[in-house]
Amino acid sequence: MTRRPRARYALRAASLATALGLWQLLTSLNVDLWLRFSQFPTVTDVARAFADRLSGADYWTDLTDSLTRILTGFALAAVLGVATGVLVARSRLAEDLLGPVLEVVRPIPAIALVPVAILLFPSNEQGIVFITCTAAFFPVLVSTRHAVRALTPVWEEAVRTLGGGRLRILGSVVLPGALPGIFGGLSVGIGVSWICVISAEMISGQYGVGYRTWQDYTVVNYPGVFVGMVTIGVLGWVTSTAVELLGRRLTRWLPRTSYVPGGRPRTAVPRLAAPVAVKAEGNAENQPEAQHQGHDETEQEARDEHLV
Repeated sequence: MTRRPRARYALRAASLATALGLWQLLTSLNVDLWLRFSQFPTVTDVARAFADRLSGADYWTDLTDSLTRILTGFALAAVLGVATGVLVARSRLAEDLLGPVLEVVRPIPAIALVPVAILLFPSNEQGIVFITCTAAFFPVLVSTRHAVRALTPVWEEAVRTLGGGRLRILGSVVLPGALPGIFGGLSVGIGVSWICVISAEMISGQYGVGYRTWQDYTVVNYPGVFVGMVTIGVLGWVTSTAVELLGRRLTRWLPRTSYVPGGRPRTAVPRLAAPVAVKAEGNAENQPEAQHQGHDETEQEARDEHLV
């Protein structure tokens, strides 16, 4: 068990090293078949530009500004998306009032809202946060809505039977049961937020990773452009991983299945109890049939547990 995680990490590191080595080889040899790798900077050029950026103050200012915009917009989107998703899923009146407006606005790309943000908000900073919030809002909303509607009504009826009210049902059934779906939407939303905040910074931002990347492109500083791309990728991976780890932490009570490569997930199947010896001859004849029936019930319970 201790070798398997190390082998997986080694395989991932080898995959990344292979990609970087292929990049270095194609660019250093100026390969031009159909794709023009001669126009690309090499890995060493990007590494030198990255080292130069790390030693300056502008890089850390850009990093701080982009992270502040992302975290602010994503936090607003998480609160508003979960609240609206639960409200629409639980109330027909809210669905009739808000549903048509949300479904019309949802297909509009967040980057297309840049002119709207410029007209609405007095500063570019507020407009970028608005675009980031809008980008993450709809994935969270849709995932929350589907997760709440997928809950079995038996749980809610059990709480009502014990005298629980709406708030009790919301805190004990709806939110805990919908947590896996909610965090699925949050994981998607944080990635979309990075895409849109970078695009918004390129158009109307002052400072930020996207703004700096666009400035490098305008002055034909291609190693600097790749420094911005690598920074965006690393930041997106870190924030998305943090959201997923938080989701696993808050859903530890869910049943887990062990992953078997190339096969079906394994679930723990309880052992059958030994049949009780019965003196009567008629009961002794029925023991194999009862044992077979108990085995079938155990397998069915294991499959149900896997589906949950």
